[in-house]
Amino acid sequence: MFSVLISIYHKEQPQHFNTCMESIWDHQTLKPSEIIMVEDGPLTAELDRVIAQWQAKIGDILKITQLAQNVGTGKAKNIGLQQCSHEIVCIVDTDDISVPDRFEKQIAVFEEDSELVILGGQITEFVEDVHSPSGMRKVPLSHDALRKYAERQSPFNNMTIAYRKTKILEVGGYQHHMWMEDYNLFLRVIAKGYKIQNLEDILVYARIDNGMHARRKGFEYIKSEKQLLNLKKELKLQNPIHANILFLIRSTFRLLPSSMLGKIYNTFLRKKVEK
Repeated sequence: MFSVLISIYHKEQPQHFNTCMESIWDHQTLKPSEIIMVEDGPLTAELDRVIAQWQAKIGDILKITQLAQNVGTGKAKNIGLQQCSHEIVCIVDTDDISVPDRFEKQIAVFEEDSELVILGGQITEFVEDVHSPSGMRKVPLSHDALRKYAERQSPFNNMTIAYRKTKILEVGGYQHHMWMEDYNLFLRVIAKGYKIQNLEDILVYARIDNGMHARRKGFEYIKSEKQLLNLKKELKLQNPIHANILFLIRSTFRLLPSSMLGKIYNTFLRKKVEK
């Protein structure tokens, strides 16, 4: 038995959300025991209608918490995590599409390895049509490779992860870190010495905004990079000199023109999908 945790807010497109729900219920070879959904602030009437339809369809499987105001993804997930009834929790983003055997594969690995705390996988990215992918984000598989990789960038595709609830709560859950709550959490889990792993399989088709990566710039992002630097030093996960150099490099990228930043991202950080 396992839980699915979802946070949704008013900017989500109703059609995208409905497709996401179909992928984690209608099309899954192993269905979740419960779906914990946190409404992060008031939603649109259209989203409310889609949620009501799913509530009527799957009944008590869908458990909804409504927040009076938008508190952000990290805080919303913390609230939802407390309400998950099962030890294994699978994270789902409301505009992505999970492959049909995603949960079956992940739960099987957790059942075989009692020491595993976080398990993710690979993603294929698309803009509008899932059948016309724009790229892939491939991450390392083994614990040691992921620990090393985490020094430079996030070791997981956030929308693919599943984890053990008690261990995540033990390290403090999600903490405020603008645009990097997940990365922050992963570093704290690694610092505890907990076992992490990625599957080589594609688990999620991730819907992306075509210009999203190019807009990840400016001084607010640099402040977030500085918080990341301080966390790495506090956790002693990286040589301080190397951490400072990486901070300077990443911060420099945040000051580049959007067009150049987008080209760098697509050229070096994503793999093209073979047609």
